[in-house]
Amino acid sequence: MWRLVSRSVSAFATHDLATPTVVPKYSVVNHSMAFNSSSSSAASARRRIQATAQQLKPVVGLTSTSFKYQKSHEPPETVRDTPYFIDNNFVNSNTNKFIDLLDPATNLLVTRVPQMTEEEMKAVVVSAEKAFKSWRNTTVLARQQIMFRFVHLIKENWDRLAARITLEQGKTFADAKGDVLRGIQVAEAAIAAPELLKGEVLEVAKDMETRTYREPLGVTAAICPFSKLSCPIVGISSCSSKLIIPIDFPAMIPLWCIPIATITGNTLILKPSERDPGASMILAELVHKAGFPEGVVNVIHGAHKTVDFILDEPAIKAISFVGGNKAGEYIFSRGSANGKRVQANLGAKNHAAVLPDCNKQHFINSVVGAAFGAAGQRCMALSTLVMVGETKDWLFDIAEAAKKLRVDGGFEEGADLGPVISSESKERILSIIDSAENEGATILLDGRNYVNSKYPDGNFIGPTIIVDATPDMTCYKQEIFGPVLVCLNVETIGGAIELINKNEYGNGVAIFTRSGPTAENFRRNIESGQVGINVPIPVPLPMFSFTGNKKSIAGGGANTFYGKPGINFYTQLKTVTALWQSHDPVAKKAAVHMPTLQ
Repeated sequence: MWRLVSRSVSAFATHDLATPTVVPKYSVVNHSMAFNSSSSSAASARRRIQATAQQLKPVVGLTSTSFKYQKSHEPPETVRDTPYFIDNNFVNSNTNKFIDLLDPATNLLVTRVPQMTEEEMKAVVVSAEKAFKSWRNTTVLARQQIMFRFVHLIKENWDRLAARITLEQGKTFADAKGDVLRGIQVAEAAIAAPELLKGEVLEVAKDMETRTYREPLGVTAAICPFSKLSCPIVGISSCSSKLIIPIDFPAMIPLWCIPIATITGNTLILKPSERDPGASMILAELVHKAGFPEGVVNVIHGAHKTVDFILDEPAIKAISFVGGNKAGEYIFSRGSANGKRVQANLGAKNHAAVLPDCNKQHFINSVVGAAFGAAGQRCMALSTLVMVGETKDWLFDIAEAAKKLRVDGGFEEGADLGPVISSESKERILSIIDSAENEGATILLDGRNYVNSKYPDGNFIGPTIIVDATPDMTCYKQEIFGPVLVCLNVETIGGAIELINKNEYGNGVAIFTRSGPTAENFRRNIESGQVGINVPIPVPLPMFSFTGNKKSIAGGGANTFYGKPGINFYTQLKTVTALWQSHDPVAKKAAVHMPTLQ
């Protein structure tokens, strides 16, 4: 449960704690999860009291370092509030409203995230505006050198970033390191920005040329996935647990924005998710150490009030967002109406079509990893399987492979997937599985009743496989965002293409086959923007771009992340046409007609 509380306390901190131990491997069980709510609540209350006692202490930085950080799910001895970041300093918010952040493996309090005051957020905007005046005039080579140092520092703090992600978001430590890696790759690609920022020139007439320049926009903002939206904001009738706000990549998503926004000469205000801001705060520390001037990157916190501030603030020229459809469509509509550029990566329902001629073992391994990795909490998770012809007989083999996955706390050695991020998310996922059963599907592998012996209060769900599903079922129509694989049957590849194209989402799709002509036919006729051929999660590396489409990208996919489109999003083209005559012409009179070729 998240609560807004009326206490202002000191900054975020982490501590070294005990080395985790190994617990037995996962198996589907039939008894209900048991919660020790009284002991959990008491422990959380004690830590809140400790946090309150810390109030008014000055913030000078994060207490974790690249070699000292929390490495287990043991609760911290002292809970400290997450600060915001302005002018290269960490500062405590003066708000009296905070959001509890709980460890998904234990549901114990880790930190509190402030709902910042409007005055504090306005001060951040002033800082970013002031910094832009000099940052835009800093040479691209000077900005490039800072980016080199930034990338180096991220690599030095790789494990520290991953550990914070595991603690706050729940994914395994190994998977969290992959989260950081994909962010590093975007930052490394941004170092090549001088090549992409070059303008063009053409002599269009005698003594006349036209040049293009790429110029920064000004103050920009990045909104990472957020929760606890009030109902009127997103236009839904009730604030139910059905609202999906993906909170999947706490390091990668900020790193989709920070490097490209800043290398192109903009300043950036980052609003991390209030569910997992720790990685963003570490990145803010590294921004300072890398040599970014004050105000170039600032970090603010909060939920929908903070989002609305960003959407309505005239000084902010562009907004990036990754998250669910309800929130993303709202951000796109309101931001665009206020004259801002908006790139918004939204929900997904990623399919894989499997043909009998494929490499069966490669297919099984690929599907199990792509469906259940990160507990299915990836916008590119393979959540839907389309079995063509006789391949439906392979579903039992997939279930056997999934049974071998170990569900455990993210810090535990050998864990394959951790808990989902919150108890609300778990409740929503379980309700969708229940609906599939009620609507006539079969639960081939049931992870609803999984209980972890070491972390009985955690938000764990075992791998679940739903078979004999149909397109009209809730489990197919909704993005589940959990460790659930929905399987449908068709007779031909044409039927698979037709089924997939009818889905409103268009992030990613895969086909498993040994046939080149079949793969090419699939590639030509499928509508999804990212296609994998024997590749289950076809996310392009940053020298390309994230090319989802349909309802997965607001605005039909016009503004996509990283690569050349990312550079285009953060820059404005300016054309200059100049006439430099080699002699002084003697004109009889001024020409008032449109020029013509001579």
